[in-house]
Amino acid sequence: MEFEHITVETTGRIRYITIDREKKLNALNRFTLAELYDAFTKAFADPAVGGIILTGKGVKAFVAGADIVEFEGLGYEGGKEIAQRGQTTVFDLIANGPKPVIAAVNGFALGGGLELAMACHIRVASDNAKMGLPEVTLGLIPGYGGTQRLTQLVGRGKALEMIMTADMLTAADALQIGLVNHVVSLDDLLLKAEEIMNKILTRSPLAVAAAIRAVNAGLADSTTGYTTEIEEFGKCFGTPDFVEGVSAFLEKRPPNFTGK
Repeated sequence: MEFEHITVETTGRIRYITIDREKKLNALNRFTLAELYDAFTKAFADPAVGGIILTGKGVKAFVAGADIVEFEGLGYEGGKEIAQRGQTTVFDLIANGPKPVIAAVNGFALGGGLELAMACHIRVASDNAKMGLPEVTLGLIPGYGGTQRLTQLVGRGKALEMIMTADMLTAADALQIGLVNHVVSLDDLLLKAEEIMNKILTRSPLAVAAAIRAVNAGLADSTTGYTTEIEEFGKCFGTPDFVEGVSAFLEKRPPNFTGK
């Protein structure tokens, strides 16, 4: 498989998918999301693949967020469409996939990057990792499932604190609240992810797939939460605060929000 924004390799029964935009801190743009959809669809359909490890290129970032340049100038319908397409084709695809997906979080996992890691079934972080959802600093909310999956993982109070303050967590803090499963050194990151995956691969693939479906079914009542998130994400694109947040980001200055 040949891609421009990701790399795909297979060793044994493990498919490695690496987001390869190191100069952009592996930020997610529409082309990267399209390639992730293609790569995961093929991995889930390939009988030779038992599980997937997802990571980012380099040592600085797993994914530092969405490519904000693509948000400029969008209104309500454009914002809603971005959230709907991303959730459906990538984030929900991974979360509901029939094969285990482990995120090897190396460095920053912010915004869409943390949402991508949370869509995976298991998260292993390097000890230099930093995680957070900074969307409110742009006049937005998380739009790729973040409001729902973070709440499911860490609880309502901590999720609201993280989202509303936009504060970043260290890997150690993320481990303490259950946002990640393990923290190891950067050198041991893939080794730990492989250790977990190889253990899973000794189990029944049918049972593993059934377990994923059963766990996800227990969260089914939150479906309306995702719908609400998409709607509210789209609404943000029609606000002056969103225009100011994106302008400030692109101009590298502090935003001046008015609450409108």
